[in-house]
Amino acid sequence: MATVILVRHGRTTANATGVLAGRTPGVKIDETGRRQAERAAERLAAVPLAALVTSPQERCRQTSRVLLASQPKRRGRDPLTPVVEKGLAECDYGDWQGRRLGELAKEKLWRTVQTQPSAAAFPGGESLPTMQARAVDAVRRHDAAVSAEHGADAVWVAVSHGDIIKSVLADALGMHLDLFQRINVDPASLSIVRYTEQRPYVLASNTHAGDLAWLVPQKKGRRRSTARGSADAAVGGGAGPGESGEPAPA
Repeated sequence: MATVILVRHGRTTANATGVLAGRTPGVKIDETGRRQAERAAERLAAVPLAALVTSPQERCRQTSRVLLASQPKRRGRDPLTPVVEKGLAECDYGDWQGRRLGELAKEKLWRTVQTQPSAAAFPGGESLPTMQARAVDAVRRHDAAVSAEHGADAVWVAVSHGDIIKSVLADALGMHLDLFQRINVDPASLSIVRYTEQRPYVLASNTHAGDLAWLVPQKKGRRRSTARGSADAAVGGGAGPGESGEPAPA
């Protein structure tokens, strides 16, 4: 199946001031966040994207526009436009939304969120298991649709939020939700997951730099590496991408 690049939105003023923005309207990326998004866009410019799906929150839609601005023109095809997906929306933090993290850290629920997320439900909002279930469903659903339309070598982007991406990565890694706080996802970072019939492969997590040319779909007739061309894991680790960024021969 296809490969998804999970992109967290660029930094916002709420991030910078320690406020849990949640789904508060009008939260935008700041100047630092725009520069972060531009650096992510530079990395993505080498990869022809089959689709871009975004959370409905404004900071994600802003980041999406920056990413799309760097994409090359698609010959004979309409320009890529973002698809808004409610399943990728920020966690509904309920009564916690808009409050400072330092204040929330004094709440009894804070420790549950940190040590047993599977038991955490935000007052007036959603539980973390509910958040993970709808986010994973959204990513896998779009991944299947992209694969069906564009082929198993297609690459697409999902722009979302820190806890959302952490929960998707935890699912792909086969981790219990109670361990998802061990994963870090910075603003405008890129994480990469390839889904197959056998299992998901986490190809990268929380990256800020690096060439992504190895993700470019190869021309038909080219031999693919075992890791890229099969659902089976390469025993011993495989050869990885070649020096040119292309997959090494099988």
